[in-house]
Amino acid sequence: MAVIFPHDQLGPDTGFTALRTGRLVLRRFGAADLPAFVAYRSDPAIARYQGWEAPYPMERARRMLAELDQEHPDTPGRWFQFAVALPGTDELVGDCGVHVPLERPCQAELGFTFAAAHHGRGYATEAVRRVLDYLFLDRGKHRVTASCDDRNARSAALLRRVGMRREGLQLQSTWSKGEWTNDELYAVLHHEWPGGSRRA
Repeated sequence: MAVIFPHDQLGPDTGFTALRTGRLVLRRFGAADLPAFVAYRSDPAIARYQGWEAPYPMERARRMLAELDQEHPDTPGRWFQFAVALPGTDELVGDCGVHVPLERPCQAELGFTFAAAHHGRGYATEAVRRVLDYLFLDRGKHRVTASCDDRNARSAALLRRVGMRREGLQLQSTWSKGEWTNDELYAVLHHEWPGGSRRA
């Protein structure tokens, strides 16, 4: 008999509108975000450690945003991208993605991409912390993971900064842009997250 965890019964967050921090709003993508989205995904420095090539095709981006418009966060088997914007101007500065495994929806994997013009201001750290709050405190996830190319020192530092633990290194585990690359693995558990043990 399969073990069913309470978190497995939560289901997609169909009522999602936005998450807020002191300086940011994490919301759904809109049509007006398309130029900025394509611009930062087309930056070779941003694309270097990601799963796409630069320049990022406009039509591919348009399809992706249209598909996301039909998605909800915390849908098992799907990725959902949170657009990260500045509240005053609604300028898109980046995005955070969350994947919930179909076979174990009490867990989640996260990723993030931010425009180079907005690096160094703490936006990515603030947004990732807010997504982790959402996953643990609102959605009751048991475990959240992330991985990055081991040469991507800035992403690794961010994952450590938000409280994720380095769990290992997978040597030559991903074929990316014509070479085998190493993946650093990070994770944090519900009871390790601030406030998580009180809501367990």
